[in-house]
Amino acid sequence: MQTLLIKSVEYEHPQDGASCTAHAWARTPATPSPAEKIALKERIKRLLKEREAVLVAHYYVDADLQDLAEETGGCVSDSLEMARFGRDHAAKTLVVAGVRFMGETAKILSPEKRILMPDLDATCSLDLGCPADEFAAFCDAHPDRTVVVYANTSAAVKARADWMVTSSIGLDIVAHLHAQGKKILWAPDKHLGSYIQQRTGADMLLWQGSCLVHDEFKGVELDLLKAEYPNAKVLVHPESPANVVAHADMVGSTSQMIAAAVAMDADTFIVATDNGILHKMRAAAPGKRFIEAPTAGNSATCKSCAHCPWMAMNGLQNLAEVLENMGNEIHVEPQVGQLAVRSINRMLDFAAAKKAKVQPGADLAKEAKLFSGIGPA
Repeated sequence: MQTLLIKSVEYEHPQDGASCTAHAWARTPATPSPAEKIALKERIKRLLKEREAVLVAHYYVDADLQDLAEETGGCVSDSLEMARFGRDHAAKTLVVAGVRFMGETAKILSPEKRILMPDLDATCSLDLGCPADEFAAFCDAHPDRTVVVYANTSAAVKARADWMVTSSIGLDIVAHLHAQGKKILWAPDKHLGSYIQQRTGADMLLWQGSCLVHDEFKGVELDLLKAEYPNAKVLVHPESPANVVAHADMVGSTSQMIAAAVAMDADTFIVATDNGILHKMRAAAPGKRFIEAPTAGNSATCKSCAHCPWMAMNGLQNLAEVLENMGNEIHVEPQVGQLAVRSINRMLDFAAAKKAKVQPGADLAKEAKLFSGIGPA
């Protein structure tokens, strides 16, 4: 099997207060034949046992990798839950199917473990668009602000932060800081930052990055799609532009979106996040229909087509190879890891304290909203 040609990818890289277009690259493993797929899966299962390793996969990677993770005792989840699962698992080797910042987060929480990835070049536009040195200079220019960064950042950026947050708990933490009279410096996603700023009224200075997948969803085209499916519920990740969020019946993290798809009284959903999540949604809510939110229309072209080009770099072949040679190991400088874990643990402690204060009643469906914002990214 041959690797496909490398393709160019555009992303936002804020410079001097303006949002500029930068270029990166991604490669996608070739799709194996049905016979090759069967052989690769069996090889991976055998190697996971031999290496005493566990596989964790993000909702956005290939469906075969998601299924393999669950079939072999690993997990499929969001970036933070992947890291927490690996930290708490007995395995000394954790294989992370996702993008680089997820591997780094796993290493930060499990510095004593070996963290491997199918492709170390799999990255993220939010991470690329927020280089640690430029971000440090931005922070130094605003020393009066509490630094809050999103999970989709490098270990070095997390090390510079006071708090790390996920999309499910960011709003609660910023509201908490705002109530204390603190001014916020937020990075890197401008859409998630604006959403939280609007909801909390906090004084927030925003880094102007964006996710190349979510940034492409179009409010005008979504309105046309809703007219075509008038009974559909719209699920939107808050990394999406405001004119997309405005159409939402539910706004939340990937885990919250899956839970909503199961719980909401509808049989059709329009989903505004990476289309890799549809595999888990269909498994969790069989019989329901899931439609991708539009990323292009008459006035636009599709750059990512609702799928992260770097998530697509994870495949069966390179997963098997990394288990065979035990390469592609993630390293985080100990000093950086020690600083970064403080910002992560601050969020985890906040979430634990919030959960401890909540006493649900007998009607769990009614009380479920009390637990919003406690889950993973």
